[in-house]
Amino acid sequence: QVQLVESGGGSVQSGGSLRLSCAASRFSYINYCIGWFRQAPGKEREGVAAIDSDGSTSYADSVKGRFTISQDNAKNTLYLKMNSLKPEDTDMYYCAAVGAYYSGGPPLEVYEYDYWGQGTQVTASS
Repeated sequence: QVQLVESGGGSVQSGGSLRLSCAASRFSYINYCIGWFRQAPGKEREGVAAIDSDGSTSYADSVKGRFTISQDNAKNTLYLKMNSLKPEDTDMYYCAAVGAYYSGGPPLEVYEYDYWGQGTQVTASS
């Protein structure tokens, strides 16, 4: 069974940086999309950034220019480098993956993803 384990969350001051990691195991699809999503209590989960097996990326408008998604295939690990964090970035961040390829680039819609991690909390205080 596919397992996704997030780490790297924490508390920082506004303007600070964090790097999230997602270790994937038993995820052996040749064509895939994998990404980061976030959710605050009482709100819907939303896509933040995603990357596919070709290295194409997608970003939510709210994080463009501040967050960078990358992957290390040798380590089966996904990363999210978050710079210039704002209080509104405070959320639980989840890693998600799907064994599918989308010609228009990796999607940011929650319903497109089959596998989910347990999440890691990010807090940016003003």
